[in-house]
Amino acid sequence: MVDFTKRSSEVEIMDTFSGTTNELETILQDINRVNRLLGGYSITLDAVFELISSNFQESYTILDMGCAEGTMLRKLADEARKRNIKLQLIGIDFNEQGLQLAKQYSSGYPEISYLNTDILETDFSDWKIDVVMTTLTLHHFTDDGVVQFLKRFVSIAKLGVVINDLQRSPIAYYLFKAFSFFFIKTEIGKKDGLLSIRRAFKKEELQHFAHQVTNASHHIKWKWAFRYAWVLKKK
Repeated sequence: MVDFTKRSSEVEIMDTFSGTTNELETILQDINRVNRLLGGYSITLDAVFELISSNFQESYTILDMGCAEGTMLRKLADEARKRNIKLQLIGIDFNEQGLQLAKQYSSGYPEISYLNTDILETDFSDWKIDVVMTTLTLHHFTDDGVVQFLKRFVSIAKLGVVINDLQRSPIAYYLFKAFSFFFIKTEIGKKDGLLSIRRAFKKEELQHFAHQVTNASHHIKWKWAFRYAWVLKKK
């Protein structure tokens, strides 16, 4: 039996990935297929544009922590172009292979740049970041790490932070197990997907984290499919 009462501390395969770039690309295609079919992209897009729409500026700079191969940034750039909103987008990640793919896929997006850097150590003051966003990344960290990252995100962002992450739930777990049988090709994608749900959050855990970040207001909403949209507005 799987224990859903507390977050798993087991490390996901992708956190220490050492395969080829082609293998990584195939795994990321699995992840993107899940997001596309289950509407995961719209959660981040809606939250980001709602946040910036209440704070009119001529342009906005948005930083994506854990950008992987940059799909979320390209979705954001496409939507901003439709809305005639000027964005400067920065993706940061530790995985150099993923960033190589991101740069390759983003050749038609001059508004996007990528950095292999540590958000906890890098000085972003010259970038004038308006929004920090992260999608399906926070659950990779311990509870103490989550709070550390949240405080750093809020210190960097002028307007606020947008988080899109998973709900830990037996229903989500077993539905994903069935879903992955049909739609996920790689064994790593199947195993890490299930582990991600076991490493994910319950709402009361997110609220506990929120109480430790006092210089922002917190809005946490459940979204289909078993996600939380968490917006931290800078005070």
